[in-house]
Amino acid sequence: MAPEICSNVIEAAVGLLVILSGMSYATAGVETNCDGRQDGAQCYGPLGGTVVIHLVDSASEIPIYEIKHTTLIILKGKKNVTTLDPNGSKYLFIPSNGRFSIRNLSTTDSGEYSVDTFDSDGRMTEQHKLGLSLEAPVSSVQLVSECLSQGQVKVSCLSKGGESPKYNWTLNGHILTDSELLSGNNTTNIIILRQKISGLLICSVRTKVSSLFKEKYTSTCDFVNCTSNGVHISKWAFKENNTLCVETMEDKHNIVGLLQIIVGALGVLLIVLLVSMGFICAKRNKQNNNEKDGRELTDADRRTGQQERSMDIQVEYGKVKKEPRQSNVMMDENMDYSVYGNVGENVYANI
Repeated sequence: MAPEICSNVIEAAVGLLVILSGMSYATAGVETNCDGRQDGAQCYGPLGGTVVIHLVDSASEIPIYEIKHTTLIILKGKKNVTTLDPNGSKYLFIPSNGRFSIRNLSTTDSGEYSVDTFDSDGRMTEQHKLGLSLEAPVSSVQLVSECLSQGQVKVSCLSKGGESPKYNWTLNGHILTDSELLSGNNTTNIIILRQKISGLLICSVRTKVSSLFKEKYTSTCDFVNCTSNGVHISKWAFKENNTLCVETMEDKHNIVGLLQIIVGALGVLLIVLLVSMGFICAKRNKQNNNEKDGRELTDADRRTGQQERSMDIQVEYGKVKKEPRQSNVMMDENMDYSVYGNVGENVYANI
């Protein structure tokens, strides 16, 4: 666990350093360079940033030298001695290349600077002066585009900070041409592109102390002709950002809510229908079973009745046929017995 914790701590620390370095660069990362070796040179520095001034070719062989701001000596040096800033880390001079840096520039740092050189006896051998002017750097650049009445694209390059900014435009890596531009030129902050011109557009803003650019992919304009929320819309608009005829989120939520209500109602109706059909089917099955039982009972009764009538007939027939045999009447020799036989035949025939 310990190595993993250490690794996580290191990653977090590195991330924090990256963030802090980014913040520091955003506030104090602007740096300008100036050649101040000629007497009367004019240099420019960014407020809050750093200016690097090339004062002499080399100070390694100069016995004694001084750097002054107006009349105040801010740095002193001697041959082959690295000059240190007595005021902290604001000033830095490197004798080997003769470059002088001023960090964290403020309005009090502007004005006249001079470089005085002396021989080993302290006699001045040379002096030259330069001026330093400070101004705010360009802090941000924004591109704003819109469709015009004939489908052209108007693009504005809006910058904050900086004095007398200069603009430069490119499209897909090349300078804008007359066939692409309807109005404006590569040095204005507002341009108008012709119809059907699209691509990666870059606006660069430059001042004496800073430079910044902004890029944006610009597309063509399409003509929109529709009715939205009862309002007829007829205008040019960017295709990818066209929301004029697109339902709003509120409309979509309303539609979704309505669909949910409809689906819920249909679900309830379906449940009621299924229950009703089940009830009707159960009732019909019960009726069918009752009718079947009734038919079976009627058939049984009919068969029972037929059997009873058949038994009665057999009983009567047996009675009629057996009576002559079971008779206890004494037979008279002089009686005609054929009468009984005729009676039995008549009874059977009647049956």
